[in-house]
Amino acid sequence: MTTDWRAAQLRLRALGFEPGPIDGLCGPKTKAAITAFGRSRGLSAEPGFGPVIAALMGADAPCPDLPWMAEALRLKGLHERRDTTRLRAWLDPAAGAIDPRAMPWCGAFVASCLRAALPGVILPDTPLAARAWSRFGDPVAPVFGAVLVFWRGAPSGWQGHVGFCRGEDAGAYHVLGGNQSDAVTVTRIAKTRLLAARWPAGVPVTGRPVRLTTKGLALSSNEA
Repeated sequence: MTTDWRAAQLRLRALGFEPGPIDGLCGPKTKAAITAFGRSRGLSAEPGFGPVIAALMGADAPCPDLPWMAEALRLKGLHERRDTTRLRAWLDPAAGAIDPRAMPWCGAFVASCLRAALPGVILPDTPLAARAWSRFGDPVAPVFGAVLVFWRGAPSGWQGHVGFCRGEDAGAYHVLGGNQSDAVTVTRIAKTRLLAARWPAGVPVTGRPVRLTTKGLALSSNEA
């Protein structure tokens, strides 16, 4: 069976595994990304890529055509101190003119990704407040691309964290978000801390559950 390498590269990038140029060629970076994806699913890329490609492109893979996830992945690695100027210029004015070095910006990150992808999206009244995202859009299962809201400190308190669902393992969600160790990263957050999973109102739910391994990621206790 012939592999459509361009389609595979697009899906890899959408899932956060950088394949290099989208050129339809299985070069070293694409091979490394396929291997990394396979490991995330507990699959070996040896002796061939067949099983990994099947998992990547199969019916159980998430729909990658989510523009807010593409925007979030584009910013992956951005750090609030090293990249302050770029980050402040990118943050949407709807989230307020904030200095990410001085205040939590997980809500601003989610708002900015959504506004970049869906200019007419209705944000929470206070998008900087993580728990305010519990009332965003419509309720949904924790699928790829969903907005996940977590408690911090105590379930009944006021502190929280918000980011996008990239996948899950047995005990944690893998969250693509801002203000995670002061940067845009993927972080594991315990499922017991989940308060809500939300989806933009009026947008068809195309994301699906994505099963991942822990991939060596430690469980987060404080995302700031």
